[in-house]
Amino acid sequence: MSGTPPPAAQDTATAPPPTAAGAGGAAIPGQSGPRPRQDSRAQAFTDWVVQVCREDPGARSALRSGLHKDLDSVQRMHRLVAPWLPEQRSRDVERAYYAVAAMIAAQPRSSLVPAGHRAGNAVQPGEQEAARDRPRRLRTSLGTSFAMAVAEGPGREKEMRAGAAESRLNILTRQGINGLHRHLPASVGYLRTLGVDVDWAQLLEDLGHWRARSGRISRVWLQDFYRLRSKESVGQADEADERELAEH
Repeated sequence: MSGTPPPAAQDTATAPPPTAAGAGGAAIPGQSGPRPRQDSRAQAFTDWVVQVCREDPGARSALRSGLHKDLDSVQRMHRLVAPWLPEQRSRDVERAYYAVAAMIAAQPRSSLVPAGHRAGNAVQPGEQEAARDRPRRLRTSLGTSFAMAVAEGPGREKEMRAGAAESRLNILTRQGINGLHRHLPASVGYLRTLGVDVDWAQLLEDLGHWRARSGRISRVWLQDFYRLRSKESVGQADEADERELAEH
């Protein structure tokens, strides 16, 4: 990796900022120009991390080096992550950007596909898609991902996954901010080894606001998990009834 990216964009509200060449030729947010809204920034950032990890092994290695580490011990990550940080931010939000970037980079390279994007259609650094020109993305919680991990398991494995998913999710929802950072990489890694998608932008926002909103976020995670698990159980019961009727 060579070159040093310019500072993060300022808080304005017009067109996307210019970009500058960064690691492996990947563009990084420019110094002047506007900053995307927080939700757009989270999506653009996580999509860009996926993109740069696919294209630049050195950048991916630098980002992956921050897994399980404190902000003061991730020197190799600053060059890539710092330009994306909101100018007005809490330490929790800052920590969330680094943690999510490290978790994305820790995935198998074959899994590095931007959520909600077709190949070749990823948002570029510092850019945001005009809301009026695209449908609003359906965001999914970590609870949804854990429910999908169960739904996609075959036979006996599904029962094993159900217990593991429920246990992992409940452990996460009982954590304070430090405990969540400690347990989250392993749980996310478990999901990714099963091929289950994680909404990185949503996870970034949830992690950044965990200290103030952990009760609400935990509720959403658990509700999504049990709602989808219940829906799957009803579907399985209906299929069993149909098979029984067809046999008679």
